[in-house]
Amino acid sequence: MSNNENGDVKRSLKTRHLSMIAIGGSIGTGLFLASGNAIATAGPGGALVAYVAIGLMVFFLMTSLGEMATYMPVSGSFSTYATRFVDPAFGFALGWNYWFNWAITLAVDISTAAIIVQFWFPQTPAWLWSTIFLVLIFGLNALSVRAYGESEYWFSIIKVATVIVFLVIGVLTIFGILGGQFIGFKNFTFGEAPFKGGFFAILGTFLIAGFSFQGTELVGIAAGESATPEKSVPKAIKQVFWRILLFYIFAIFVIGLIIPYTSPNLLGGEATDVAISPFTLVFEKAGLAFAASVMNAVILTSVLSAGNSGLYASTRMLWSMAKDRKAPKFLAKVNKRGIPMAALVVTTIVGALTFVTTLSENGTIIYTWLLSASGLTGFIAWVGIAISHYRFRKAFLKQGHDLSELKYRAKFFPFGPILALILCILVIIGQDYQSFLNPDFTNPAWWQKIGISYIGLPIFLIFWLSYKLARKTKMVPLDEAKFDHRES
Repeated sequence: MSNNENGDVKRSLKTRHLSMIAIGGSIGTGLFLASGNAIATAGPGGALVAYVAIGLMVFFLMTSLGEMATYMPVSGSFSTYATRFVDPAFGFALGWNYWFNWAITLAVDISTAAIIVQFWFPQTPAWLWSTIFLVLIFGLNALSVRAYGESEYWFSIIKVATVIVFLVIGVLTIFGILGGQFIGFKNFTFGEAPFKGGFFAILGTFLIAGFSFQGTELVGIAAGESATPEKSVPKAIKQVFWRILLFYIFAIFVIGLIIPYTSPNLLGGEATDVAISPFTLVFEKAGLAFAASVMNAVILTSVLSAGNSGLYASTRMLWSMAKDRKAPKFLAKVNKRGIPMAALVVTTIVGALTFVTTLSENGTIIYTWLLSASGLTGFIAWVGIAISHYRFRKAFLKQGHDLSELKYRAKFFPFGPILALILCILVIIGQDYQSFLNPDFTNPAWWQKIGISYIGLPIFLIFWLSYKLARKTKMVPLDEAKFDHRES
């Protein structure tokens, strides 16, 4: 394998690529499918409260990540920042955990994409479509970082256009201009609405909202290959707040106005439930008969976009850790096009092997545990971002730097990262709060359910403590933290 001159990735991503990667990271099946479940669980008001709170948390996390990524744009992102400003063992655990999460998620995405295509071609085998999509995603990532950025740009354009059309049609439907009579606010005052089920229902919706926003941190990893990170990253981060407001909060408000929270259709949350996606229901209410097919195509692009980004993020994380001597050395090789091919091939193989487990009977059980293990990883990564930024800023000032040196400065420090950290921990603890409301310590099934829900935490702790004990690492003193821009 021939290496490029510096053994580094190429800074080929433009501002428009980075902005759309940030947007694409937060718009996906969480909005198109799971938002209905959130309204059914907590009512339209409860869903709005949960999405506003999690949206605020994500905004603060992105400003924290933006401050660090603009000053130190590296592909290792929060793993590198945790190594530099918290503890090398913490960075090691974050990096491997994040890689593992996206490698598993790649298998989920290609499985889901195959199920979606069977909506049109029910007679074709799912494994065939999964193989085609895996080859496609691998090809886009192997070609060049520009090919990845361009494909993500167009995937995101489709998603953004769908949400905008949905909002316009939704508002027209509410006022009775499309689909008959004036609806107004009657579904917000119907039954237990706007708040159903109280605090715990909203807490449960926190989880749905949290999963919906996972992927926004991709912009931090992509910053390592941005041509102009000092311009591109702040622009992408600034858009986070407005797109969360428009795409999520407004969309859920519109769905809550049009569809009563008691509708059984809102409980669909799987990719197979495209016919009862809240978006499909609203389009059909407006008289658009082809809505299911259109939304199926949009959800397919969302899933492929998630797989594309997941393979990119995990490959770059693995490459960066290899450069930082936290992964095997051969994974640090980069070819002439600036692609870490060894890391890409290894990640693809792990994703493919995970997918193969879904094809066997016993494999489904293994797959469920793997999927559960990856479930908390996004939230753990967000905890890492909040802690790293808090210590980044403290170290920056302690070493005599001035805040004017920062090209992008996170607002509301230290309130922002502290609030984000508290909300993240709340979401992690509340992962399976229902089991703790009705504990059954003598029932093995109860313990298995708890195990599946929280398996991600012990895995993270094993990574952290094993590295800490093996290397005898300590918390990095603030006055010794390194601010140079190299990966390792």
